[in-house]
Amino acid sequence: MSSEVNIRRLGVEDLAIIDRLNRDIFDEKRIINSFDRGDLLMLLAEVEGQPVGFKLGYRQNRLVYYSAKGGVLPAWRNQGIAVALMDEMIEYARASGYRRFAYDTFPNKHPGMAVLGLRRGFRITEADFNRTYEDFRIRFETVL
Repeated sequence: MSSEVNIRRLGVEDLAIIDRLNRDIFDEKRIINSFDRGDLLMLLAEVEGQPVGFKLGYRQNRLVYYSAKGGVLPAWRNQGIAVALMDEMIEYARASGYRRFAYDTFPNKHPGMAVLGLRRGFRITEADFNRTYEDFRIRFETVL
């Protein structure tokens, strides 16, 4: 990575930044079903003050922290930004007392997240077909 990535936490008052990135990355309006979640964490990755990626997570249950959505702008991919966002969220989950960290991905739509999980030693714990996205949904988990 040629420039330093800064990762910072956002509040719901900063949702417009996430909304813009979500539209640019995924070309969709929906971010997550609800922001009324326990232990909601919204992370923003910036390079030289420019937003380049985000990651949202929340408590799934008392043991599992769930990474609900995240992405990096195409021009900034394969530069370690997604890994930096994930590492920051995993550290938050670990420090908050969670035992596992999980995320779901659609490997045909977003193959990079499947590769990232496998490279980082995550285990596949579930798989099914999602009719909405017309793709297989794979759940990745790791012990904290």
